[in-house]
Amino acid sequence: MFRAYSGGVTDLAAINRRFMAVRDALDERSRRLVAAAEIVAIGHGGISAVARATGMARAVIARGVKELTQSPELGPPPAPRRSRRPGGGRKRATDHDPTLLRDLERLVDPATRGDPQSPLRCTCKSVRKLAAALQQKGHRTSYRMVARLLKKLGYSLQANRKTQEGASHPDRNAQFEYMYRKVKRYLARGEPVISVDAKKKELVGEFKNGGRELQPKGEPEEVGIYDFPSQSSGRITPSGVYDQGRNMGWVSVGVDHDTAAFAVETIRRWWRSMGQPAYPGAKRVLITADSGGSNGARVRLWKVELQKFADETGLRIAVCHFPAGTSKWNKIEHRMFSYISQNWRGKPLVSHEVIVNLIANTTTTKGLKVKSELDTGRYPSGIKVSKQELEQVALRRDRFHGEWNYSILPRY
Repeated sequence: MFRAYSGGVTDLAAINRRFMAVRDALDERSRRLVAAAEIVAIGHGGISAVARATGMARAVIARGVKELTQSPELGPPPAPRRSRRPGGGRKRATDHDPTLLRDLERLVDPATRGDPQSPLRCTCKSVRKLAAALQQKGHRTSYRMVARLLKKLGYSLQANRKTQEGASHPDRNAQFEYMYRKVKRYLARGEPVISVDAKKKELVGEFKNGGRELQPKGEPEEVGIYDFPSQSSGRITPSGVYDQGRNMGWVSVGVDHDTAAFAVETIRRWWRSMGQPAYPGAKRVLITADSGGSNGARVRLWKVELQKFADETGLRIAVCHFPAGTSKWNKIEHRMFSYISQNWRGKPLVSHEVIVNLIANTTTTKGLKVKSELDTGRYPSGIKVSKQELEQVALRRDRFHGEWNYSILPRY
């Protein structure tokens, strides 16, 4: 028999069976509390249902509800009577096996609590393997008991957390402040400020791409089981330029090596397609970049290629590098690349055309627009720049950390 109440659909017969199964073993107060527990499960309107199912008076059930919820008027319910004598029941495993916890801790963390050369250091992290190792030591235990003991000791399964950035330069914060002031000055004068970097390389082909996208139920897009480079159509490297003042970006999809020449070519293409039309009277441009990679502060080819770009455009190019280990603060990472990753999540990067279109269709609610283009140029790696070639660069270092902050002037 089912009857609808405001709290839902209640099975009166089920309530009756449960109550009758325990009624004779309960005293008067316990019966009230059992009935009240049914009402808590049902919700509003449950008193009538429970009264019909148990045959108890509504007033008696209401009193049980007050007792169960510890009504301030009646005070908390009295402590339940013990059903066994003090000290009765089965003893805990650690009571009759006092070395169990100590041996378990040694197995879980042998590097600090036991032998660093223990063969279980990397293999006994599962509760079943831990239980087997404890049994070999003469302990009577099971994997369920090991799980309970680990919880008691405060252990839980945890993944790695990226928190360590490595050694921090003493002038790290000062560099951030210096860059901030410089960027503010350029933006106040209406001059371009760009953030540059390269995204990680991607395989082109029918390969799994992380993330999910909406598809008809039971019809996921099928991709290859293995990500063998030999079965791909090559690798691509998205190199980007993010215009901090206009919230617009450019991405060159390269098919060759990620070199300084490729990085500067990406800036050149951005300038011709987007930068020059937006800043027709610009005489200088500020670039913020990481300290490592193809556009690193110590890369000679980076400076030589920037000199070529300065000579071609007549622009004075100012560069500020983020200190080592702080690349996540680069604006292009969380204002453009992160949204590109979201836009193509769950979509196989089957061809160059698909990749370019996915990047170009990246937008945000704050107005981000991205243009993209395939760069089929060749950028050989391993090019050496001599000290004499570097000396020909019209390099002007800033007074504050000239290795991070400098300008390259046009020579013609």
